[in-house]
Amino acid sequence: MVYLAYLDGHDVGEDSEGPWRELVSLRPGLLFVDSDQSRSVVYHALKYDHLPPDTPLLVTVLHEVPKFKGMAPGALAWARAKIGPPAPPSG
Repeated sequence: MVYLAYLDGHDVGEDSEGPWRELVSLRPGLLFVDSDQSRSVVYHALKYDHLPPDTPLLVTVLHEVPKFKGMAPGALAWARAKIGPPAPPSG
């Protein structure tokens, strides 16, 4: 499962250990997190093991590749490879 994590500008190194297979930095404080664990497990690992107390934090699951630009090179290709291509339009 791929999550999007907002860390309020704090940097967590892509090689940081936690309940994930991979972290991909989109920009400082914004990460893709590839994990088999639940959102809660990922959230609490970031909160208690990688961020200063009281840091704003958001973790959400991604069911499709988000629209974005101006992020780290290769991030869109990584997301497409992990999440899959967009669903065809209905109708």
